[in-house]
Amino acid sequence: MSRDVTAGFATALSAQSLRPILLFEGEFASGWVRVWSGLGELAWDGKIWTGMGSLISIGAVEETSDVVASGTMISLSGVPLEMVGIAIEEARQGKPGRVWLGLLDDTQNVIADPVQAFQGRLDVPEITDNAQSCTVTISYESRLIDLNRPRSWRYTHESQQALHPGDLGFEHVTTIQDKEVTWGRG
Repeated sequence: MSRDVTAGFATALSAQSLRPILLFEGEFASGWVRVWSGLGELAWDGKIWTGMGSLISIGAVEETSDVVASGTMISLSGVPLEMVGIAIEEARQGKPGRVWLGLLDDTQNVIADPVQAFQGRLDVPEITDNAQSCTVTISYESRLIDLNRPRSWRYTHESQQALHPGDLGFEHVTTIQDKEVTWGRG
C-alpha cells in the first residue's frame, strides 16, 4: 500500500543517519495510554508520550494486498505494578489501538508526519510473571476480523425491538413469510 509522506519525512529517510521511533497509543477504561520506543517524554500530535526505551516491543505488522484480518501485539517488559493493574482491570475488548513509525531530527523532535503502521482493536491482554521480570502483552486485531463473526440479528419484530424499541417496521414479517402471492393473471 502506498503511503503519503511529508517532504521532511522523505528527506529524513534518505539521510545518512536515520533515527526511527515507534509510537503506540491505546484506549483503556480510564483513558488513553501513549508510549514510545525512546527515553523520556516526547511531544507529538499535541500529546505527551512516555518513553519506555527497550522495554516496549511491537509484533510484526503484516500488510498484504489481500483482504486479510491480521493483528499485532504490543509488549511491555519490566512493567511497574500500576501498569499491570491497568492491563488487568482496565483492558476492554474492542477499544482502539494504533502504532506509528516516526523519525527524529537532530534535536530529538518528531519529523512530520509519522506513518501509521497499524490500527486495530484490543483483543486480549496476557501477563507473564516470572522471578526475573513481568511482561504485559496486549493483542490487537484488525477490524476485518469482524467479517468472520456471525451476526445474530434477524429480520424479525423481536430483533427490531432489541435495536429500536417501539419501531413497528417488522411487526408483520411473520404473517407474510408463508403467504403465496400470484403475479399477473391467475
